[in-house]
Amino acid sequence: MSMERKRVNSSKIRAVGYDPQSQMLEVEFSDGKLLAYRGVSPEVHRQFMAAPSPTSFFEDKIDESFPSSRVK
Repeated sequence: MSMERKRVNSSKIRAVGYDPQSQMLEVEFSDGKLLAYRGVSPEVHRQFMAAPSPTSFFEDKIDESFPSSRVK
C-alpha cells in the first residue's frame, strides 16, 4: 500500500508521507531512497511538517529516535 506523500522544501528530503492509523512515517530522499519509520506520533509528524528546516528536524528528532526500514 502506497501512502500519499507531501513534498517538503529541503535539499535532502523530497517528500514525506504519514499514516496516523499505523503511525508510520515515510521519508523520500532526494537520491530516491525511501525509508519508513515506525511509531511516529501525529504530534511529531506535525512538528516535522512545520519545521523551518525539515532536514535538521529529521536528523535531530526522527532518524535516531525511531526504528526504520528501507522501502526502496
